[in-house]
Amino acid sequence: MKKIIILNGSPKKDRSVTMRVTNAFVEGLKKVFDCEIIKYNISELNIKPCLGCLSCWGRTEGECIIKDDDINIVKTKIEEADYVIESFPLYFFGMPGIMKVFTDRMLSMMNTYKGQKAPVNGESFHGIRNPKENRKFVVISSCAYTEYEAIYEPLQKQYDCICGKNNYLFLTSPQLMTLIDLNNETKINKYLDKFINAGAEFAQNGNLSIETLNNLKKPPFTEGAYKIFLDSFWKSEKGDKNV
Repeated sequence: MKKIIILNGSPKKDRSVTMRVTNAFVEGLKKVFDCEIIKYNISELNIKPCLGCLSCWGRTEGECIIKDDDINIVKTKIEEADYVIESFPLYFFGMPGIMKVFTDRMLSMMNTYKGQKAPVNGESFHGIRNPKENRKFVVISSCAYTEYEAIYEPLQKQYDCICGKNNYLFLTSPQLMTLIDLNNETKINKYLDKFINAGAEFAQNGNLSIETLNNLKKPPFTEGAYKIFLDSFWKSEKGDKNV
C-alpha cells in the first residue's frame, strides 16, 4: 500500500482546473499499485507565515517554533508519504501566495545551512532532513501561457535549490484553462489520458521518458488558434457584444 499526499495550492480548492490534471496522474498511479490518498487544500489550512527566526536550523533544529497551526500535522503526513504531489496554477510567474507561505514553513525539513557551497551535480542546495528512501516528489502546475519553458524557469530553479534538480518530477500543463472552458469533453479526456498514462509509467519506472515528458508539455492549441481564443476571451470580459 503506497501513501500519497496531494497538496492542492489553488485558492479555488476543489474547483481547481490544475487538479483535473493531478487527479488524472494519480489515476495512473492507482493502475499500478494500491494506495492511500490524503489531500489537503492549502487555503483551508491554518498556516501562519514563517517568522524568519531560523530556530528550526538552530535552537529547535528540525522543528518550527510555531505550534498553534496545522503545519506539523501536514509535515508528519509528508514524512510518512511515498508520493508527495504539489498541485497549483501559475500566478504571476510563481506559485500562488498561499502555496508560498506553506513552502516557507517547510524550512525545517531542510538541513541547517552551514556555509555549504552551491551544488554542481543537481543535488538539493543543502539537503533534505530525514529523507525517506524512494519517496517521490511531483510538482504539477498549469498556466495560461504557450511559452511554458521560459515562464516556468524561475519557479523550477526554486525547486532545484530545495529538492535538487534530479530529485523531483516537474510537470506543466500550458493553456489548460482554455481547454477546460471550451467544454469539449472528447478533447479534454484525450488530453487527460496523457497524464493517466504518465502516472502509470511513473509508478512502474520511477521516472518518465523524454518522449513522455515532451508529449505532456505540448500545448493543446497552436499559437495562432490560441491567440484567437484569448482575443475573444478578453473582449467578452469587457462586455463586447460583438463576440
